[in-house]
Order: sequence, then structure tokens, then C-alpha cells
Amino acid sequence: MRILQLCKKFPYPAKDGESLAVMHLSKSLKEVACEIGLLSMNTSRHRFEENSFPEQSNHYSFIELVDVDNNIYIKDAILNIFSKESFHISRFISEAFSNKLIEILSGKEFDFVQLETLVLAAYIPIIRKYSNAKILMRSHNVEFEIWERITQNTGFFPKKWYLSLLAKRLKGFEIKQMNQYDLFAAISEKDLNRYKNLGLKKPAIYIPIGIGKKDYIPNYKVFENNISISFIGSLDWRPNLEGLNWFINHIWDKISEAHPEIEFHIAGRNTPKEILDLKKKNIFVHGEVDDAKSFINDHPIMVVPLKSGSGMRVKILEGMALGRVVITSTLGLEGISAKEKKEVLIADGIEEYIQAIDYCKKNKSQILEIGKNAENFILEQFDEINIALKLKNKMEEISQKTKAE
Repeated sequence: MRILQLCKKFPYPAKDGESLAVMHLSKSLKEVACEIGLLSMNTSRHRFEENSFPEQSNHYSFIELVDVDNNIYIKDAILNIFSKESFHISRFISEAFSNKLIEILSGKEFDFVQLETLVLAAYIPIIRKYSNAKILMRSHNVEFEIWERITQNTGFFPKKWYLSLLAKRLKGFEIKQMNQYDLFAAISEKDLNRYKNLGLKKPAIYIPIGIGKKDYIPNYKVFENNISISFIGSLDWRPNLEGLNWFINHIWDKISEAHPEIEFHIAGRNTPKEILDLKKKNIFVHGEVDDAKSFINDHPIMVVPLKSGSGMRVKILEGMALGRVVITSTLGLEGISAKEKKEVLIADGIEEYIQAIDYCKKNKSQILEIGKNAENFILEQFDEINIALKLKNKMEEISQKTKAE
């Protein structure tokens, strides 16, 4: 199975959810006997500037990067209001990327072109013109739902109006593209059902993010120490920043007052200045950390206070695989069928988060058991090789059906 993977950003270093999802699946596909090449945008907002590619990317048969300026310019944002295009998509349309894609498709045959996220759908006409490859859309989220939820959580009317316009146009593009793919891979069963309800008719499959057992070694000794809490996530992704600010502004002071010895450690790529400059008791801001797994392992409790978003949260999977007690919202747990007080703790409101921390403080033996249950749950439900085999088998089925016709 020969696959060309298209990405809107180079997935290394794999420190955010999207990059981890891309890396895990591409590596696993190689392990189940697929040949996979990568064409990625090298964007101004997530720029890779090393002279050589990292060792972790050696599973690719080739890697091509194309510089793309996807900065948000006020002038472009204003002019877009008077067009009918989705600003989320138009920022990633690049002549240089188009030319490189044509060059690759003209010089090599592929069985599938794998689009990582919706913005790559803009390049479907080029793929159809220059290749006989089937097109796989790997959806990481129901994209427009994220922006609908962000809009709902926005109070300032002019901003709310603008975000509503962006969400409406993105929804139109997303629905229009749904039946342009030969295979649709949703990251959660909930997302897959949502797309079907929106009109998805093409072959579709549920392909969650895979986790490799050998990559995640829990440190359970920290459960013997004073309880500490971690948060980690890319803080240039709006739902992460929104949830973190909500936790800091509405919950942390109450937790700190009730449990003055508990520490809260924050890490994240592109941490904004207002978070870096925080001056709150027992909050420690680390910025971008070199080893996310080590950071997670240092703290027995991990909070993922999402208020908006869609898809599946990789950091929750990673936290659970490392045996952490993950406290998250019902929304954050979408796509992960873990049970309350068995593998996770669920908290949707302020008082529920406070109660969850109280529970952890008073029940050390129980939270250690939750952590171990979480590890076992992830290894059983999200094994990366089984997931890659499931996708490969579906791609082969579609390829064989086409040849038979």
C-alpha cells in the first residue's frame, strides 16, 4: 500500500495533539507494511527550521516541506468578510504547495493520498487531475463544531458575529467536501455519526488515535508524594487556552485555599505572555517542555478543562497511558469510553472540579487504582498496530473493489 500523506504543518516535534496523531498513525502504517511519503506545509506559525529531519521521522520513504505563510493579517481577515470563502481554508491555499504536489504526483504512483485535516481538501482537484490514487480524509475534528462552540462561549457581540460568520462558512465547506473523498476516517465514533447525519454517504471508518505500549512507561512512585496537578497542551489552539483560563480564573483560587500545599504546573507550546507572567500562589508555568511524557509523569493528576472543541484529545490518551488520574469534562472525554471513578474523573462545572480534587486528596489508594485502570484501558482500546491494520485493510478493500469494477 503506497500512501502520500499531506499535512498542514510538519508533525515534528510531536508535542501537540495533531502532530502526535499524525506521527503515531504514519509510524504504525509503516510497521504494517505500508510505504508512506510525506508532503507537508512548513508554515510561518509552526515552522520547522532544523537542517535535518528528526530520527523519529525515519519511517517516511521521503519528506518534502513547502514554505507557506499562514499568518493572520488583519487586512486579509477584513477583506474575507466580503467574499464567500472560508478564511480557515483560504489561509492554507498555496501555489508553491500546489506545484510541489503536482510534481510528486506526476513522478510517482500512489494507492492513496491521505489528507490530514480538512484544510487539505482544497487540493482535491489537483489530486484528481494528476493521479489515479484514492483520497482518504482523516478527520481530526468536526472542524466547524469547534468554532460554533467557541462562538457560543464568546460574549462580546462584534467578535461573536465575526466568529459566527467564520463558523458558518467553514461548515459550508466541510459539508460540501464530505462526499468528495473515497474513504472517510473519523477519529471518534461520535464524529463519524455526526458526519453521517450531515449527509456523508461515502465509505467511512472509525480510526482513533493509537498508542504504543513501549512508548509510555508510567511513574507510579509520584503517587506517594504530595499531590500535584498538571496541565499540558498547545496554547495556540483556542479551546486549550480557553479551558485553561477558565480553570485558573474560576477554580484554582478555591482549590488553593482548601489545599494550600497543592501545586499546579502548566506546560504548553506557544504559551502566551499573560500565562507566562501569571503571579498566583503555587502555579508554576514551564512554557514548552522538552519531554512532555516526563512532565506528565511528574504529577499524579492531570486536568483537561475543555469548554469547546471536537474530536479526540491526544493528551488525555497520553495521560491515561502514563497512569495519570485525568480530570476532564464530558466534552473532553468525547470518543473515549472511560468510566467515572474507574479510569477517569469527570467534572463539568466549578464545584465538580473542586470535588474531584478533594476526592484525590482524600483517597490516595483509590486514585492510584484509577491510574492503573487508565493505563490498562488505553493499552486495550487504543493499540496503534491494531488501529493501523484496521485502516490498511479498509484501504485494500476499496482498492480491490475499484479494480474489480
